[in-house]
Amino acid sequence: MSSSLLTAPPLNPIHEPFPVGRILRPAGPEPKRQHKVIAVLPAYNAATTLAATLAGFPPGCVDEILLVDDGSKDNTVQLARDMGLTVIVHEKNTGYGGNQKTCYKYCLDHGADVVVMIHPDYQYDSRVIPHAVGIIELGICDVVLGNRVRSRAEAMGCGMPWWKYVSNRGLTAFENLALGQNLGEFHSGFRVYRRKVLETVPFERNSNDFVFDTQFLVQAVHFGFRLGDVPVPVRYFDEASQINFRRSTKYGLETLKAVGQYWLHRLGLRTNDLFRPKSP
Repeated sequence: MSSSLLTAPPLNPIHEPFPVGRILRPAGPEPKRQHKVIAVLPAYNAATTLAATLAGFPPGCVDEILLVDDGSKDNTVQLARDMGLTVIVHEKNTGYGGNQKTCYKYCLDHGADVVVMIHPDYQYDSRVIPHAVGIIELGICDVVLGNRVRSRAEAMGCGMPWWKYVSNRGLTAFENLALGQNLGEFHSGFRVYRRKVLETVPFERNSNDFVFDTQFLVQAVHFGFRLGDVPVPVRYFDEASQINFRRSTKYGLETLKAVGQYWLHRLGLRTNDLFRPKSP
């Protein structure tokens, strides 16, 4: 696979006539994707939703699917192996962030050009994967998130608890303002990364808990990467993993802390290892 991902959309203003038949009736077989795409599923007790999540993957949209199991008590591991996934097992629960660290280290070690992270709880619509990957491949963004909140009516109609909707909107508005971004939401379990992002962001220093995701995005902003999002239909139901109100409150406070750490570091008031470049 080629690692020559575009870093910016090409500027090629063609002036000669362009035959539209090249779009409508392409000659020869459809070109094969030139970049290695690995999907990672950080899993804990995902046996009841794993198959449904995988069934939504469009054929050929990724080259490998890795499931990292974080000490599940059900048969997630055996089911994943039976379905042909690459499986890494944590004998002890390392936390949501600790799980992702294993995911991304594997992808870097195995030559991924693009990495898709999606929760295996069937909450996110995996049919969107090739579209999000395409935005990376076209050089438009370095990080693409799935946005669950296209409208209040839709999000809550799909089962999002009202307190989670309010906190999501409040934290996202704060993060957009503080970080100079314009994302629909910062708290998605569907994310796509360019390899360079994983090579640059020192995610190994991040928390092993849920705030890992926020720290990662704040770090991506610090290192100058371009963030974008795509709308992703979402499903809330009993089997879909959700953190409770108490843990959500802790996560919200840690999110505010991460943004505060970013600004203290940026202003030179207090340096933080989260924003120190990786060692060569």
